[in-house]
Amino acid sequence: MDTLRSRHLLITNGHALTGLMTAVWGAGLPALDARLDLGPAALGAMLLVVAGSALLSMRAAGRFAGPSGRMLAVALPCAAASLIVAGLSPSLPVLLLAAAAFGVGCGATNIALSTEAMAVECAMGRPVIARMHGFWTLGAAGGGVLLAAVLHAGVDSRLAISGAAGLVVAASALLGARMRAVPESPREASRATVDSHVAKASDAGGPALGRAHLIALGVLGAAAFLTEGAATDWSGVHATRILGADPAIGSLIYGVFFATMTVMRFSGDALRLRLGPLRTVRVTSSLAVIGYAAVLISGLLPSRPLAVATALLGWALAGAGTALIWPIVIGTLAERGETARRLSVVTMIGYSGGLVGPALIGLLAAGLSLSLALLLPAALALLVAITAPGVISRGRGIRPSSSSTTPPSVAVPETP
Repeated sequence: MDTLRSRHLLITNGHALTGLMTAVWGAGLPALDARLDLGPAALGAMLLVVAGSALLSMRAAGRFAGPSGRMLAVALPCAAASLIVAGLSPSLPVLLLAAAAFGVGCGATNIALSTEAMAVECAMGRPVIARMHGFWTLGAAGGGVLLAAVLHAGVDSRLAISGAAGLVVAASALLGARMRAVPESPREASRATVDSHVAKASDAGGPALGRAHLIALGVLGAAAFLTEGAATDWSGVHATRILGADPAIGSLIYGVFFATMTVMRFSGDALRLRLGPLRTVRVTSSLAVIGYAAVLISGLLPSRPLAVATALLGWALAGAGTALIWPIVIGTLAERGETARRLSVVTMIGYSGGLVGPALIGLLAAGLSLSLALLLPAALALLVAITAPGVISRGRGIRPSSSSTTPPSVAVPETP
């Protein structure tokens, strides 16, 4: 059990480091944009490179990832190392190469983390993955705030971004070394536990969902991830280019978004237990709609301080509103005992929204404007609020009008 607890702690730290790495990327984008004068078109192209390389990497990594820690020990430091190159990039071509390497590393890291977390949760026999994701957002929020403080202090953006990425490289290399030192036997035993859990869930969950419903759940996840990705990659740029704020304020807004998401994820289990998954998804998706409405309104306000404050509130509400959509989707599939292959269909569709969405927003911003481009995640947030209760309720085998507060069963996330 001591070995298992050590493994649990290490994977939790892996989630936190991955969140911190994401913060270095997302919160550093306004500074990169300002230093290289990228503009919406170049930013959109760069994000599209990240998305494409990450999706290809995830598909390949799914064949090799396992509860051994080897992939995570390599992928996370490599992804962070690519950010050192990005922070020091003298031109757009070099930045695009770094972005491609970052996407490959992120895709493999996400698959490795999911596999490791699944093995630990099943071996422990109780839910732990939601809390791990809470530490991911905690790392992202803390990293965003710290990077904003460093930039506000006047530190050169090249030193700030590459220095922060270097710290992640060192910490993740140490994490990988400690993971390799954990004995193999608990991890091997956990795989049998996974198979047993899925078999029991399949017996209790009723007939498998149709492919159309799997696609609907995947699209729901993609819409939620796109609204989250819009904040990750465009909230800071919106503050600097539309509202006229400096890069430090842009990084702060990014950090606030993840701070509210962190609070919601750490309290999400208790909220779902109290309200049930259907009421929870109604409440949280409504918060996201209100948040994006505030972000869109902020660009129309004449006073810069008022506009920044309104955008800050809007992104905070959007963070709280998108935090639990994906965990509820995965919990729905776990209750039905869906197979790993069918779960991977939903997962790949869902992840594609978060990876491709920000790049699509960039392309729309180049052709129209960033303010108009943000109508896309706002519309998707509204779509989630309208359709999510029905999709989730049918997936759970109950009527949409039901307000059941039955707590969800232990979710078993699968690797795409």
